[in-house]
Amino acid sequence: MEDRWGAFVDLDPDAQGGEGPLAGLTVGVKSNIMVKGLPWTGGMGLYRDRIAGRDAEVVTRLRAAGAVILGTVNMHEAALGALTDNAFYGRTHNPHRHDYTPGGSSGGSGAAVAAGLCDLALGTDTMGSVRIPAAYCGVYGLKPTEGAVSSDGLAFLEPSLDCIGPLAASLDMLEQAWPILASDPGHAVTFNRAFVLGRQGEVAVQPAVTAGFEAALRALPLTPTMLDLPDSLTDIRMAGLVSAGQWLIADLGPEYREDNPGLSDELKFILKITAGMEQRPEVLARTRTALREALGSDGVLIMPTAPQVAFPHGTRAPSNQADFTCLANVAGLPALALPSGWSKDGLPVSVQLVGPPGSEPGLIALARQLDNQLQAYRRPPNIDI
Repeated sequence: MEDRWGAFVDLDPDAQGGEGPLAGLTVGVKSNIMVKGLPWTGGMGLYRDRIAGRDAEVVTRLRAAGAVILGTVNMHEAALGALTDNAFYGRTHNPHRHDYTPGGSSGGSGAAVAAGLCDLALGTDTMGSVRIPAAYCGVYGLKPTEGAVSSDGLAFLEPSLDCIGPLAASLDMLEQAWPILASDPGHAVTFNRAFVLGRQGEVAVQPAVTAGFEAALRALPLTPTMLDLPDSLTDIRMAGLVSAGQWLIADLGPEYREDNPGLSDELKFILKITAGMEQRPEVLARTRTALREALGSDGVLIMPTAPQVAFPHGTRAPSNQADFTCLANVAGLPALALPSGWSKDGLPVSVQLVGPPGSEPGLIALARQLDNQLQAYRRPPNIDI
């Protein structure tokens, strides 16, 4: 395998598949998910020598269905960030433009499927970490309903927000893998109502993202109405970030200290900031209630996935990367990201659909309707897949 994007960190030299519905399908697994015999690092130097003694349940399910588990892919350290420029495991490049971020924290997952290094990749999503890489890398990503996919074998960032989800270069691949991955695959839903955020959630959105979102609205077979949430997206995102940071500090215990070389300076800085901030569980609770009540059993929310396209490594990350994506995690709802267009200089943009609990099959079906009209998926340049 020629991996000039830095997507994979550890390969299984004995990788092989079996018989079953996914026979021959190749899979990369985010390095915070257990793959027997490989380092289970969570993207942290602290855990470089921690070897998984068994497979996570989702990996077991994939193997039983015949899939080939190639190895583990790179991620943003501790899943707390959206760049995948890792101080311990290197920089992952976006297949659409070298030396640009693939997003994160599942950046290796997004890059691996975009570059054709594997058919499917597992990522994890705490506030958008499957869907942001899907957006920046121009592929498809599914954040499941809370509890629909087992979190057994996952190194958590924040258990109430975390979930394991797949990324792929086609909806067909997501649809094929979903019933294998899910403990509860959900049910078909006919969406009768659609929503958009009032005033785009007051989030600053790049023109190319707006154009892609408007194209998706034109393809949507429903006329959306405005949804206003009781708190700003920035406040919701910050409440989730503080919760995640403080949970990680508690989980690290005595390992969280200034002189620990197994933690990067960047991670220590973020944790120090979140440690001093007040948790706001009431913001998370209000958001969860408002969004679930609005969608009911037949509503869908359509939003941009990320407010911007991928940007160069080494530049300051926009603070609003997860403003749109955090909502599905806070509400425990499924969300699917799909390509919706391109910037003038050839970088992908994305739109996401958020549905009621258990509506993953319905989201895939609706995404297919949009995808057939948008025709926005493109292979990265100079890649023979």
